[in-house]
Amino acid sequence: MKTAYPAFIKEDDGLFIVYIPDFNGFTQGRDFCDAIEMTRDYIGNCIVGASGDDMNFPEISSAKEAQKKAKKNHAEEYISGTLTYVDVDVDAHRVAVKNLSVKKNCTLPLWLEQKAAAMGINFSQVLQDALKEKLRLA
Repeated sequence: MKTAYPAFIKEDDGLFIVYIPDFNGFTQGRDFCDAIEMTRDYIGNCIVGASGDDMNFPEISSAKEAQKKAKKNHAEEYISGTLTYVDVDVDAHRVAVKNLSVKKNCTLPLWLEQKAAAMGINFSQVLQDALKEKLRLA
């Protein structure tokens, strides 16, 4: 599912600061395009959350409502920036969040670690393959 939320983008000292009224949040970018990309990521993270499940899905404001929210939340200085609607593919963002890697520690006998390292074995890949097989996902 795709959605689009309003965002005010204002250049300030070479950075592009973004205010997203529907989430009362800020992000920034190195240039205008980067600011839009960062906004897309910010909105996706707000909607999907770190768990990959939908958490916050506020209604999309009109331009006039976005301006009112900015004033209410003491961010009226951003109204003078460029108002744009930033699209987010929520389903694609959910998949990306669920595919994040996590670091796990495991303990091996020293001799086994040394033999595997000498052969150039990728420990992470071996663990992933073993878990997929154990969980019957392979």
